Amino acid sequence: MSNPDANAVKSYLLDLQDRICTGIEQEDGAAQFQEDLWQREGGGGGGRTRVLCNGSVFEQASINFSHVQGPKLPASATAHRPDLAGRSFEAMGVSLVIHPHNPYVPTSHANVRFFIAHKAGSEPIWWFGGGFDLTPYYAFEEDCVHWHKVARSACDPFGKDIYPKYKKWCDEYFYLKHRNEPRGIGGLFFDDLNEGGFDRCFTFMKSIGDHYLEAYRPIVTRRRETGYGERERDFQLYRRGRYVEFNLVYDRGTLFGLQTGGRTESILMSLPPLVKWRYNWKPAEGTPEARLYQDFLRARDWVNGG
Repeated sequence: MSNPDANAVKSYLLDLQDRICTGIEQEDGAAQFQEDLWQREGGGGGGRTRVLCNGSVFEQASINFSHVQGPKLPASATAHRPDLAGRSFEAMGVSLVIHPHNPYVPTSHANVRFFIAHKAGSEPIWWFGGGFDLTPYYAFEEDCVHWHKVARSACDPFGKDIYPKYKKWCDEYFYLKHRNEPRGIGGLFFDDLNEGGFDRCFTFMKSIGDHYLEAYRPIVTRRRETGYGERERDFQLYRRGRYVEFNLVYDRGTLFGLQTGGRTESILMSLPPLVKWRYNWKPAEGTPEARLYQDFLRARDWVNGG
């Protein structure tokens, strides 16, 4: 089994952040990312946060690289891995959330990350995690199929069982239990990956990161000029509320960042700049808004037409 190479992972993640920022800037055509370099208070690492605001296509695009260390893992990391209690840790990753202006362009999220937990006299415990998922407001079958076909392409070199496994995990993870509904149409989610050795797992993580723009940009290009009015914008802001609820209540990355004393502005960069909540609202039957709930906010086999 190959030894973990944290420096190689860090170099890849920094390059991935650069490439995705370039792709998003090209797609927007007007705005550029503003960069904020930060150090964790009291030492223990830092990061490189980049945010694009009020572009021609993207209302806010946030792409963060972080690399932090600490003497012990927080409860969010050890709750499902009690063997990690008492170990020091090193964590690095790229996390991004893209919120477009146009309600016909979906919000997207991606994350790839690497952890090592150390303990004197013991072998380090390491693993990879990540994935990407799509949150449409006015959804289209061809967009959902494209998104999932690219997700499958990212997984196929590692086994035909990988995409169905991580798609199912994504459907189950990005689910608002208190609403009894998924956040969007899913994609991929994986965690605690160390099977097959470091090189194989690192290559898989890179495949996920490298396929994100291929999955997202064609959808943006296809929908960015679609006309919309106050009704569509209002529904987009209402549905963004679900995004906020998930990130603040369930998201492991948000909890991990806050519990390890991370930089709050970088942790909460995933939240949309504008959002609405409305008491007990339900879309009228037969409307495009109702179609999102009926046809898209449920687990489906998008690749095979299910």
